[in-house]
Amino acid sequence: MPDRRNIYFYHTPDTKMMEKVEPLYELARQYDYNVVTDHRTANIIVSIGDDGTFLQTVRKTGFRDDCLYAGISTTGTLNMYCDFHLEDTDKMIEATKNAQIEVRRYPTIEVTIDNETSFICLNEFSVRSAIIKAFVMDVYIDDKHFETFRGDGMIVATPTGSTAYNKSVNGAVVDPLLPCMQVSELASVNNNHYRTLGSSFILSGDRKLTFKVAQDGNDYPIMGMDNEALSIQHVEKFDVKLSNNYIKTVKLKDNSFWEKVKRTFL
Repeated sequence: MPDRRNIYFYHTPDTKMMEKVEPLYELARQYDYNVVTDHRTANIIVSIGDDGTFLQTVRKTGFRDDCLYAGISTTGTLNMYCDFHLEDTDKMIEATKNAQIEVRRYPTIEVTIDNETSFICLNEFSVRSAIIKAFVMDVYIDDKHFETFRGDGMIVATPTGSTAYNKSVNGAVVDPLLPCMQVSELASVNNNHYRTLGSSFILSGDRKLTFKVAQDGNDYPIMGMDNEALSIQHVEKFDVKLSNNYIKTVKLKDNSFWEKVKRTFL
């Protein structure tokens, strides 16, 4: 990364964390990186924490596709988005010196609410009922009606997000080299009167997914954007598609996505 020298560290600002990361700041300066305090001037953004911190880092810095993101774990274990331990600075130096680092491009999804508000997600977008009543939505694929869903809600996950909330509801784990999105149900109602597909399904990155919310009093849904929640009243429609934004992440050559899946789940 010889042409990328402006580095920004994202972490909690408390005193205990500042003491932990200070050696990392000094190491960056020692190797001629410019430590910047404004993420907008950085071309490398480093998250220090866990996977939740990484998701927050990407969101707080605007899902930039013109810089590299890297994750450093402070939890004692490596996560899906974290390739380095905070204490293992020797490995960071060795990986940088010996060109053991690769750049991976992770797809994101774009969600538009009622043709007005749009936002991007790296892991998943979820929509759930805010009251104790079945959430009813008509599901459209490329503007053609697919099914009418009744239940608690739906999840739309990216390939990297397939190992998170999506997996907890028995969705498939998807290779991030596939530009696609996966749709999974939350407690769907299936009986002699109502029917849904009843399983997760995967859509090509060229598809557009639309949820139209039945206006039956359950029009105040809880929406999840990765690890943040958003509530908007009287929502009528969600449009979801694969975004043109790809998050470029720093990855070790010997730490592929599937090696992380094995380490995390097997």
